[in-house]
Order: sequence, then C-alpha cells, then structure tokens
Amino acid sequence: MSQDLTIGEIRLTPVLTADPPLLNTQGVHQPYTPRLIVEAVTAGGITGVGETYGDTAYLRLAAPLAVALPGHRVSDVNGLHDLAARVCGPAPESAVSSSVDASGLRGVRTAEKLRLSVVSAFEVALLDAFGKALGLPVHALLGGKVRDAVEYSGYLFYRWARHPDGAGEDDGWEAALDPAGIVAQARRLAREHGFRSFKLKGGVFPPGEETAAVRALAEAFPGRPLRLDPNGAWTVETSLRVADEIGGLLEYLEDPAGTVDRMARVAAATEVPLATNMCVTTFAEIPEAFARRAVRVVLSDHHYWGGPRNTRELAAICRIHGVGLSMHSNTHLGISLAAMNQVAAVVPNLDHACDTHYPWQTEDVITERLAFDGGSLTVSDRPGLGVELDRERLAALHRRWLADDGALRDRDDARAMRRADPGWRTQPVPRW
Repeated sequence: MSQDLTIGEIRLTPVLTADPPLLNTQGVHQPYTPRLIVEAVTAGGITGVGETYGDTAYLRLAAPLAVALPGHRVSDVNGLHDLAARVCGPAPESAVSSSVDASGLRGVRTAEKLRLSVVSAFEVALLDAFGKALGLPVHALLGGKVRDAVEYSGYLFYRWARHPDGAGEDDGWEAALDPAGIVAQARRLAREHGFRSFKLKGGVFPPGEETAAVRALAEAFPGRPLRLDPNGAWTVETSLRVADEIGGLLEYLEDPAGTVDRMARVAAATEVPLATNMCVTTFAEIPEAFARRAVRVVLSDHHYWGGPRNTRELAAICRIHGVGLSMHSNTHLGISLAAMNQVAAVVPNLDHACDTHYPWQTEDVITERLAFDGGSLTVSDRPGLGVELDRERLAALHRRWLADDGALRDRDDARAMRRADPGWRTQPVPRW
C-alpha cells in the first residue's frame, strides 16, 4: 500500500537538557543547554525526527520554515535548502558575531551557518520519515552503508565536579583539573564505553599544563591515538612549540590557531597533522584552506554543513583533495547521534574515529539510549534513524525550557563562568 508522503505538520519543541560543568577556552558549560527537536509528520501519520541547536537565533529561523513545509513531500529533500533561503530570511544582527561561536566553538558565527544548522534538523526529520515510510534506514537513502559500526573517540574535558551554587544535575563525575584527573577520566570512559582513542579539550590552562596531560595519557594508554584541541587559543609560535614538544604523541592537533592564515603558517612549519572544525565549516571556506594546505583533517558535522547529504558531498571533496575526514560533535542527544552514525556509515573516507559528547549527557529524548560497544556504535538497519521519541521525557525537558526565565535559552559559556568567577570575561584569542 502506498504511503501519503505529504507533510501535514511540523512540530518544533525546544528543550533544556542537563549539561555538566565542562571547561573550554570560552568558559564553562551551563547547567542546562538548549536543543531543538523537529518533528515532520506526514499526512499518513508517519513522524520523522531531527535535532539541532536550540538557542533563540535558531528558533527564529526554524519557525517560518516549519510553517512553509506542510504540503511538500518528505521526499523533496533537494528543495529544502532553497525553501529555507526564501522563507527564513537573514538572521538578526544580534545573532551574528565576528567572534567565536560559543554554542559550538566553530569559528565566526554567520547568518549562513545559522541557517544551515537549522536546515540540518529538518533534513534529518524528512529523511527519517521517508525511511520509515519505505521501511529503509536513512543510510539506504544516502546510498547504502560501507561499514556496520562507527568508531568514536573518548572526549576528555577539564571540568568541575559540580556547577556553581549546586545548580543543575549531579552526573556522578569527579573534578578533572590536572593530568591525574584527565587520566582517571579517560580510564573510566574506556572502561564504560570501550573507547580506544582520546581527545582532550584544551585552551583552558596554559599550554604546558595541557601538554603534561597529553604525556600522562600517552603513558597510561601507550600506542593509543591522542588529540588535543585548544579551539584556536594559541599563537602560531605557541602552536609550533607544542607541536615540537608532543607532536609525536598526537594523531592530530586540532585548531591550535583560530584562522586559516595562522593555521597555514603552523602547517607550513610542522609535520604534525592539523585538523579543524573552526576554519572549514562551510563550502565557501574550503578553497583558501585547501589551497594553502592549512589543514590535513576536516571534522565534519551534519549540523554545520546543512544535513547528511551536504556532509556526504564534503567527504567527496576531501577525498579528491587528499584531506582526511572525521566528525565533530556538539552537546547532542540521541537523535543527533543516530543521524551522525547513519551519515558516518555511508562515507567511504572516514579516516579517524568520530568525536562524541554523548557519554556526558545524562538525559535524552529517545526511548532507548544508544550504547557504545568497544568504542563503536552499531549502524542501525531499522527504518529511518532507528530511534523513537520518548514523548514523556520530551515534554519534561520542554517544561524546563518553558519555566526558564531566559537565562539558559542561549548558551553562553562566559556567563556561566561568571557564576563562579564574577570577574571572568571572554578571553581574546589567541590567549597564549
């Protein structure tokens, strides 16, 4: 029996989900982080789901697209970007910044990046619904999987044990503010999830302290791939010094310097591979970065690039230019991780284990939490993404968003840091 694939309704549900006190160069995560859940409901009653950032700027762009989509078919994914460009309009100036985007530390925030991150959730929802209607997994709609499981890297953070003033939820983790704390954190992630490689979020302490942590990890996990990501917090000179000191221990050094020019200067003077999710996050940023050989690994992210299909195109471009590929993560719930896993399954040139924040998230909006086995996540062959909404939990996290006075509806790591240190200000980069 044929399915009516016409979109009858789009539901937008902003939520606040618990986030631990993870530190970065901008400050610290808030007790709760905003996410947006998108549901595409067909006239035949099939619901597809997507997820993206839930800050106010994203909600403003999502609303008109949600109004415009009913009447279109969930199979019309090709027309989604053009429709969004027509109906969403430019982002307000207050939402666009010349500084680092704290919601993902992905370089400069632009109107295009905001729109792409919104469209990504709608595309995932359409593909999920389409797959469910056809009885096919999303990876089949993207050309078919080339691997049955996707490997992920343990994501290490300097962190506090609790948020200031006891805010937020207790996630059961201890503080990690020195090399011993980072190694203990890695041991637990390896024990509970089987991760075989590790990435340390740097840019928090002076470089010498963070290189000491990398050395401690190398001693504790000999031969394991290690990465360090200071989110552009270092000068060219500092980046080169660190590369010289610990480059032999690193799989790659991620965004040591925050611009294409500085990255190119670092790359020209070291053999240590440089990776990025800050300098190359749109197609327009590719030509200069690749021509100047500023990066050897691009960390893709279907949120950044406008959905799974654009991510697949990015992978092809990287393959043509001999640039490696991995995947960046944000503070995602299970819908985003399921989508990420489906995309990773179809990309032939996935050269490195993917990042994931998921072990740090204690709450979710899906009925069955996704589980890593030996550091990998099995690719679901169930129709669509292979996950289902937990409507009771979705409603609870939405009620939290409704009850918020607006203080948490936009991620602001510097503001969160000022709860502990009233004198804290966003640090200019490079810091060291």
